[in-house]
This record gives sequence, structure tokens and C-alpha cells, in this order.
Amino acid sequence: MVEEEGFRRNIAHIILWIGIAVVAFPVYIAFVASTQDNALIANGQMSLLPGGHFFEVYYQTIFVGTSGSTREPVGNMMLNSLVMALLIAVGKIAISIISAYAIVYFRFPFRMPIFWIIFITLMLPVEVRIYPTYKIVADLHMLDSYAGLSLPLIASATATLLFRQFFMTVPDELLEASRIDGAGPLRFFWDTLLPLSRTNMAALFVILFILGWNQYLWPLLITTRDDMQTIQVGIRKMITTTDALTEWPIVMATAVLAMLPPVFVVVVMQKLFVRGLVETEK
Repeated sequence: MVEEEGFRRNIAHIILWIGIAVVAFPVYIAFVASTQDNALIANGQMSLLPGGHFFEVYYQTIFVGTSGSTREPVGNMMLNSLVMALLIAVGKIAISIISAYAIVYFRFPFRMPIFWIIFITLMLPVEVRIYPTYKIVADLHMLDSYAGLSLPLIASATATLLFRQFFMTVPDELLEASRIDGAGPLRFFWDTLLPLSRTNMAALFVILFILGWNQYLWPLLITTRDDMQTIQVGIRKMITTTDALTEWPIVMATAVLAMLPPVFVVVVMQKLFVRGLVETEK
């Protein structure tokens, strides 16, 4: 029995390592390509070992940029993506938790119809309402701005639903105890609900940060200046479709750099992220 259990464990580990290899190999190839000479990559002669252009390529990528259709340094693109992702994540959490608090703890006319209207917006992604949203942003002169990049994407029916479900599991005794202590609605929200929601907010922050970081279509539409484009738009513009030779080492270096912030957020907030996913009922 023990030998059979050990055999199953070994099989599980082998499958796990195969999965890791499948995921990690493309990342390794991208890193290796970012250290190679562009001519070798273009001719299909790239080595599977890192080349000797690491510092040169990454310095040019971060601080100089390419000589193609976009000359903006990747460092500036990453800053734009970072600001956009943070504004979207923090904004979604702030608006959603306040909305859920109002729906659960306040009694006002049409409370549930309002919630269901919010819920129905789950079926209306940005792609469906892209034209009217763009028209509003353009009329408000928010093109090529952080406000234009983030504000139309801040509302989140999913986060509102998750916070509502969590607040409904909070015992009513906590609310009664807060009232006995003389706490008003704002103090109850700040001193009781927010600390209880910490792991939920952390899990949502990780998901929403990655969602904001990976946005492509919306930044592509509303950014016309190179200094406001995000890193996903920049990568696409680096890949030329004309006779000009694509600078593949810089493209691959940009792709590697684009992976770092989401990975960093997941690693730093891993414990809170896992707890937020598995302890939603506590």
C-alpha cells in the first residue's frame, strides 16, 4: 500500500515537472532570444544558450527603445501599464466594496433591482460597448491620459457580487455590537468589514491587477502618442509588417520585462491570494 502511494506520488511529480517545462520553455526561449544577435534570429540560426548581448539589449530596451514604428523606451511603457493596472485594480475594489456594502446593509427603494442591473452588466464587456465608451472619453478630452486609460474599466460587477456574497456571511451580531458601542455606518465599515475583507481584497487585487496589466484593445484605441502607450501596444508596434527588419532581441526583451510585474505581484501576495480564494466563507 505504501509502495503504491509512493508510485502515485512520483507519477504526480513527473506530470507536474512536465507541466512546468511546457510553461517555462517558451519563457526561456524568449530570454535566450533577447540576448542573441538580431541577424542570427532572422536567419533561423539562434542558439539555445544565452548570447553575449544581454546588457546591450536590455539597456537599449529600457532606456532607448527601437528604431521601428515605436521609438518609446520600454521603461516608459511599463510605467504607463503599471499606473493603469494599479488605478484599475484599486478603483474596482474601492467602488465594488462600497457598492456591496450599500446593497447589503442599507435599505433603500429599488435596492435589489439596482443590484441585478449591476449584475447584468457582466454580459456587457468592454468590446460590446467600445464605441459609446470611446465617444464619451473623446468628448471629455481624456484621450492619451491615465484617466482615459483607467476610468472606463473601473466598474466591476464581478467584484461587487463577490463582496456582496462575503458581506452576507458576516454575522449580524457584529453589526449589533457595533451599534451598541455607538459606531455609525462608516465606523462599522472601516473598523469591522474592511479588516474582515482583507484577504478577499488581496485576492481580487491580484486578479484585477493582471487584468489591467494585460489590457490591449482599449489602450490601443485611446492612445495616439507614443509616450502614453502601454507595453502590450508597444510590443505589437515593434513587430513590423513592412520590409524593415523586426528587432527581435528587443521584442523578446520587452516580452520578458512585461512578465515581471504580474509575477512579482503574485509572488509577494501569494499567501493572501490563496487565503482569499479558499476562505471566502469564513
